[in-house]
Amino acid sequence: MDSKNTLRCLCKQRETKELKVEGDLGADPIWCNRCNCNLEIEEVPISLDLKSELIHWMGKYGEWIDWDNDDEIVPNGIKFEDEHNKQGLELTNKLQKELGGDYVVIFSPSSFARRNACK
Repeated sequence: MDSKNTLRCLCKQRETKELKVEGDLGADPIWCNRCNCNLEIEEVPISLDLKSELIHWMGKYGEWIDWDNDDEIVPNGIKFEDEHNKQGLELTNKLQKELGGDYVVIFSPSSFARRNACK
């Protein structure tokens, strides 16, 4: 494996080409899909534009959560989460395209609003 394209993780072989795009607070948006290690976006061999788009998307994670009210959802929270998931899927497709066939990239959508809307 070319060390330039190696992404370090916590898997047994210490590297991965199986990635997951997933939103979370205080984390980068790209994870190892095997060991769930959060990967440093700066180490991912993609364009600066796509890195910027992913970071911006990640910064919007949780806009559907009312943090001051026991983690309830805000009005229209499901709509906000759905839009975030739609953007995340689009970014996942861009990421896969830029990385090419050497990597497998999946998207893990947020389900917080839908889970908590029924409370």
